[in-house]
Amino acid sequence: MADGSPEDDDETGPAPHEIGAGLLDEEMGPSSAMAHLYRGEVHRMKFWRERLDRTTRWAVIVVAALITWAFASPNNPHYVLLVGVVTIGVFLTMEARRYRGYEIWRTRVRILQENVWSYGLDPSLGVDDPEWREKLGRDYRTPTVKISAEEAIAHRLRRIYLPLSGVVLGAWLLRVTAFTSEPLPASASIGMIPGVVVMGVVAVVYLGALFVACRPRTWHAKAELRAEELRERQG
Repeated sequence: MADGSPEDDDETGPAPHEIGAGLLDEEMGPSSAMAHLYRGEVHRMKFWRERLDRTTRWAVIVVAALITWAFASPNNPHYVLLVGVVTIGVFLTMEARRYRGYEIWRTRVRILQENVWSYGLDPSLGVDDPEWREKLGRDYRTPTVKISAEEAIAHRLRRIYLPLSGVVLGAWLLRVTAFTSEPLPASASIGMIPGVVVMGVVAVVYLGALFVACRPRTWHAKAELRAEELRERQG
């Protein structure tokens, strides 16, 4: 029989996976521990997001400098633009590693948003994952990388590096056609390397990057904004 004791209140409280129930009621502000936890995860996510942006900025600056130098004089070799492609590959590798770290913190933030804050705002929709507490607890005990290196590379290719490398490819093709008196493929040669070989290697590299970026796959990045998913939700 209920007598108003704390034990009775606990028995009638929300289930363990419904910790967000009533979290944002007017008479009850967000719990201090959960609010600080969420704020800390957002801060770490923001820090890693800024690391990604720094890599991207340096890649754009280096590519812009190489393109400017390549077109500054007809005597400047065209292959400096191919050096830009290699540079893009280096920055892409670095940024993919950082993106995998960024995804650790973003996954935690999205779990809290989906199962705590969204539930507190609208309990009628329930929680997305009843086992979110166990999963988050395990991740705090043993942080794990959430996506593969190949998926991280594909994400960064789609967002930044495929368009950026396309600009470099366009500049290189322009440089070996409109800015030289030699016809293709001879104008694409590098020293003793025939132009046909150079163009073949460039084609293989770009087709490989396009395949990695666009091949069908199951995406594991948490709450990544993709046009296909948005269209399905709107439909």
